[in-house]
Amino acid sequence: MIYLDYAANTPASEEVLKVYLETEQQFIANPNSSHPLGILAKERLTEVTKELATLLKVEPEQIIPTSGASEANNLAIKGITYGYRENGRHIISTCLEHPSVSGSLTFLQSLGYEIDLVDILPNGQVDLEHLKELLRKDTVLVSICTVDSELGTVQPIKEIAKILESYENCFFHTDATQGFGKIEVDLSLADLTTFTPHKFYGLNGTGVLVKKKDVVLLPQIHGGSSTTIYRSGTPMLSNVVALTEAVNLSLEHYEDRLNRVVSLRKQFESKLSKYPNVRINSTECGVPHILNISVKGVRAITMKEHLEEYGICISIKSACSATMTPSRPVYAVTKDKKNALSSFRISLSHLTTEEEVEKFFEGFDASYQKAMKN
Repeated sequence: MIYLDYAANTPASEEVLKVYLETEQQFIANPNSSHPLGILAKERLTEVTKELATLLKVEPEQIIPTSGASEANNLAIKGITYGYRENGRHIISTCLEHPSVSGSLTFLQSLGYEIDLVDILPNGQVDLEHLKELLRKDTVLVSICTVDSELGTVQPIKEIAKILESYENCFFHTDATQGFGKIEVDLSLADLTTFTPHKFYGLNGTGVLVKKKDVVLLPQIHGGSSTTIYRSGTPMLSNVVALTEAVNLSLEHYEDRLNRVVSLRKQFESKLSKYPNVRINSTECGVPHILNISVKGVRAITMKEHLEEYGICISIKSACSATMTPSRPVYAVTKDKKNALSSFRISLSHLTTEEEVEKFFEGFDASYQKAMKN
């Protein structure tokens, strides 16, 4: 099988698995317990949280471990809007967001919040002038992803943060799930930043919300003490240790991994350019890891099924999105609904081998020819 869906999930590295298992076996007690083994586990949790904070260039109290990016996004969005509901009920976001963001906003809309979506420019980035037009005195939250999961466009987070400085009652949330490990993410720019390590060779079932120290959230999970007042539950020591290792490895090997993916991306674009009906939807503003393409006149589900016959795994849109609807990000950039229905995502990794590239294009060529005949 040829796996080219690394934007959906990456395999956990051996180093991450090793430290996870070691921690599970060595620290068997609940860090909340007051007996000696519980105290030992709590000390290790405090220690590793400090290590993680140093890697992320934040303070330990800013880190809120969660069960994944979806929970982190829900906590960030609902927690901030509930906690500061006296500031207003207007929220600004985009059509590029992960379902855990857009779904949270739809829920808030049912409670009376007003949601506006900022326009997307042809390069896939948000229209900053339109964002300025949408901002109001009662805007309580702006939620814009660092990198979208379908096109891979890098958003101008620094510029957005600068604009929002003039709105003291408005908070800024960014879902950095597709950015962390692919680009350098500055956690000082947004009030709330979310990510998950399973996108950069860490474990599933773990997520992070990093919030600025003076920001208050209304918890979404209640009952029992934990590492933070913002999320109840048994502290996840082994998960935090594994998370810290994944973050450490992503920083240590950042340049090597990136250079490998950049080389792969060039190969893919060069080979795909030889197919007259292939359209590359990802723009020059994107990360090299995500390549969104369309085959003219062929629905994405058809190409996906053809490729699967050759053992090739790609994705139609985000893994958490419905597959039979047009891609909203692709439509926003191309203004072509048929093209948006034909689009699918190839996502690359430094683990992708030359042999896999060769086999992919053997399968792609056969699938393309088959699709053209039908």
